Amino acid sequence: MRIEVAGMTDAKTKVTLVGTVLAKPGTEFIYEGEVPECNTCKVKKACNNLQKGRKYRVVTVRTTHHDCSVHLNGATAVEVMEAPITLLISPEMAIINSKIKPEFSCNRHDCRSFDLCRPEGVVEGEKYIVVDVLGNAPDICDKGRALKLVEIKPA
Repeated sequence: MRIEVAGMTDAKTKVTLVGTVLAKPGTEFIYEGEVPECNTCKVKKACNNLQKGRKYRVVTVRTTHHDCSVHLNGATAVEVMEAPITLLISPEMAIINSKIKPEFSCNRHDCRSFDLCRPEGVVEGEKYIVVDVLGNAPDICDKGRALKLVEIKPA
């Protein structure tokens, strides 16, 4: 992993469409990309304007609603922002406002901390900013590494 100090950035929102069932402030989701059923939809650009693999949080629900063949009860316009992701990293990298590039070297799927070492929403090879240091790892690492629990967001 590489570290570099970054400046503070403001959280920006983006308008998109999500399934009406998910259109509630605070709902978090990983955008998985366009599905074949979207090919003939007239509003597909409004639904598929997020970055695949990233984690988002619904901030505001708008009144605009569209019929949708993918989502039960249609799709609703919402404002989303990229959501912070909880991740375990080495202590020397756990510096607020630093840029890191997570590496996924552990493949121990049975480890209690696996989901924190390889959380959904982190795209390998991309840079992230450490926005908060939450403390020590909640469990002992099976590989014996000292780890810190942090929140990150895309750089």
